[in-house]
Amino acid sequence: MASVSSPPPSLPGPLARVLELLTAHLVVALVALVAIGGATRVMEAGLACPDWPLCYGVLLPGRQMNLQVFLEWFHRLDAFLVGLALLVLTALSFRFRACLPRWLAGASFAALFLVALQGGLGALTVTRLLAAPMVSAHLITALALVLLVSATHQGLIAWLAAGSGKTAGAPVPPWWPVLVLLAAALVLAQCLLGGLMASQWAADRCFASGEGCQWLSLHRRGAWIAALGPLVLGLCALALPPAHARLRGLAWAGALLVVVQILLGVLTLRLQLSVPAATVGHQLVAALLVAVIGGMAGASFPLQPPPRPDSSPSSPPSPAPLEVAHG
Repeated sequence: MASVSSPPPSLPGPLARVLELLTAHLVVALVALVAIGGATRVMEAGLACPDWPLCYGVLLPGRQMNLQVFLEWFHRLDAFLVGLALLVLTALSFRFRACLPRWLAGASFAALFLVALQGGLGALTVTRLLAAPMVSAHLITALALVLLVSATHQGLIAWLAAGSGKTAGAPVPPWWPVLVLLAAALVLAQCLLGGLMASQWAADRCFASGEGCQWLSLHRRGAWIAALGPLVLGLCALALPPAHARLRGLAWAGALLVVVQILLGVLTLRLQLSVPAATVGHQLVAALLVAVIGGMAGASFPLQPPPRPDSSPSSPPSPAPLEVAHG
């Protein structure tokens, strides 16, 4: 007798909400981590805690606490909390992998690897006394983590929407994911260039003594090339099917952030980096732009919808009626 196949596991409603909230909070925490790291560099607080992972040998350096120590200490605290949250995400995605999208476990594990790498690079920035290659690698790894976690969050939202039928029959055009990946590569390359310039204090040295100006010039020219990706996406979003309103909104948000980023870049140069808030804002908007592009990447690829909670067990085909045989 043929056995009846078991029904596909359905996604528990509370778990879906937990994962959506967890990834959303992770994106916010990671963007804040990049911004706090920028403030730490601008305020020259990278070595405010001379040891690692503790600060002056304790968890909370109350006696040595000032603005610089607080920035470096809070930067490490945020990174630690992000690591714990990614551990929870990875554990849940592996435990319930049978009723979650197949890519979620791999994406969460990759994010956990990146945050571990980020922690190691953070330690090297302290022990190597803020060596430019370590600082730049620390920044680009953080931005890659922002991109991945934001893509995971939006991909999870798109997966759930596909299960509810909201985006059924409305695939994105085949050229759209290519444009998104190209924009991500251009923006990350520009961020790496900015990190190399900032870690060598090239802009400050250029304004003070005329040294290192080639880095500043290269960063300014690269900004216009990197801006093309999000701006083109914002324009091409008009061609997306009506069902992809969230994707269209992300594309327009990315185009707006590019405009804000260019204005902040011009402002910081006009002020000759004399206003820390403008410089930190420039890095914050860059992190937000990476998060938006990551979100577009996560929502742009075709996803297998989750099983419906009310799905009934698939029963074997009914046998054909037997004719009565007369002997």
